[in-house]
This record gives sequence, C-alpha cells and structure tokens, in this order.
Amino acid sequence: MTSRPEHLPERLALISDVQAAEYISAGLLEGREDVPSIALNKVAEPLASDDGRFRLHRVRDLIDHALARFRDERPTAVDAWLAPRLHETLRLTRREAAEKRLWTYLALGVAPDYVVWRHLSEPKVDGSPGRVARDRFVGPHYKQTFARLWWAAELFRDGSDYRPVVVACGNQDMLNSALRLDVIDHRPTALALVRLMERGTVRTGREVNALTAAVNAAAATLMYDVIASDVERDGELLRHWIMSAESSLPSPRNNLPEGPEEERAPEEAVGVLAGHFEGLFADVQVRGRAVDESR
Repeated sequence: MTSRPEHLPERLALISDVQAAEYISAGLLEGREDVPSIALNKVAEPLASDDGRFRLHRVRDLIDHALARFRDERPTAVDAWLAPRLHETLRLTRREAAEKRLWTYLALGVAPDYVVWRHLSEPKVDGSPGRVARDRFVGPHYKQTFARLWWAAELFRDGSDYRPVVVACGNQDMLNSALRLDVIDHRPTALALVRLMERGTVRTGREVNALTAAVNAAAATLMYDVIASDVERDGELLRHWIMSAESSLPSPRNNLPEGPEEERAPEEAVGVLAGHFEGLFADVQVRGRAVDESR
C-alpha cells in the first residue's frame, strides 16, 4: 500500500496538473507505489514562509490522526470527521481555496497514502486490482480528495457551527451531488437540505439525489435568494479568524472545532426553504419508492 511521504518539508506548496502528471503512475493509482517526495518537492512552489496557516505538519498530523482513528472502519466514515477539522486547520479565503494547485499538492506531496486508503476501489471480479480515480488527486473541487471536504465545510457550515457539515458529509450522495450545484452557494438553501436530512424526510442515496435534482431544477424559475434572503456576510470576522491561525491550537480531535464568528443564516429563511423543498420532494419520482409513499 502507498506509504506516507518520506520527505515532508516545513511548508505547504503548489503543484500544477502538468507537473503532477509525472507522479501519478498506474502503480500509485493501484496503491502499489509511493510518490517520490524529494523529486516532487523540487518542482513544487512553496507557499509564503511567514504565514502560519501553511505549516505542513499541522495538516499532516490531522491526517495521521484520521488514519489511525478510522483505520478499521469503512473509509467513507472519515469524511464527516475530517471535513470541519480540515477547514478549521486550513483557514483559507474562498479565493485561496479556488487555487487548484494547493489541493493537488496536498494529495501528492502531503498525503498520497490517505488518498489511496480513502478512495481505492475493491478488486474487480476478474481479479484485476482496485484503483483510485485520477481525479481524486487532480480533479475538480467536487471530486478531489481534500478540496471536496474543505468546500463541503465552507458551504454547509452555519457561521461558526460545523454541525450541519457533519450531517451533510455523513451522506455520500449529498456530499457528491450538492457540491456540483451552484445553488448550494446560497447558505439557506444548503442548510434547508440538511434540515430535511435531520428530519428524516430524505434518508437514502436515491432520495438525496432526487431531492438535489429537484431543488436545482426549480432554481431555474424560483430565486431562492429572493424568497429566503441570507444576511450580509461580514468579511472582517473572517479575516480575524484567518489572522488568528498563527496562535491557534491544533483542531480538536474529539469535539467539533469552531469556525469564524459570522452571523448564522436566518432561521426563517432556512425554514421557508425547508418547507418548499419538502413539497418538491413529495412530487418527485424516486426509484424504488412506492407512489403512495410520496404523497
């Protein structure tokens, strides 16, 4: 199985898709080879040395704990635990988080062993080995191993409260479907989806997929941000949270961390959309659900 990198520098870095291609071998994707970490770091671009957020070992220590904690469980179980803690450890602006090269470096230069453990498929019936999809290393934000967790935490948190993130990331279909949708950038929409999961209105993967498809389709004619307005975000609170990273303690392992002290989404707006989405869901076709169950 792919091992922890032998060489871990002090700082996180950036690596492009073109540079990364040289190190994403068939052996790595099958979990048989390691990433040549010294060679990779020679071509990587280190991040600012005076920014405490980019100390590599804070992230690697978190991943080591996740691997030890969830080693004997289904790998999918780790997402709900790691997403809020990765977000709180890497205190990024959305602009910084849109830097694809950072996530590629995390996957190849910091934790390729984690990527393989988390996403290696089962061997096929013909005896051929399982593989990790290439986009888990270099894919878009809704596919790449670490980007998907950070963005899930960013889009589903309610101010400083990461509890909705745990609910959303506890369902792989919500995590995989919702991050592809532009409407999820509207906070009351994201939290209303979580509300329906908490109520038990949607439970199975099929139900989640049907719900998110219906919500996205309805957004073409109904502007959610008009009928359920969010509060204006205070950028100063986010900047203060980011600047305090230098003196912050490691993200708590047993209790949820706290995000920036931003105002929570209006409860009325979340409730309005939750009710509307519940009505949408009642009318959608869900494969395997009897017709009278949707009424």
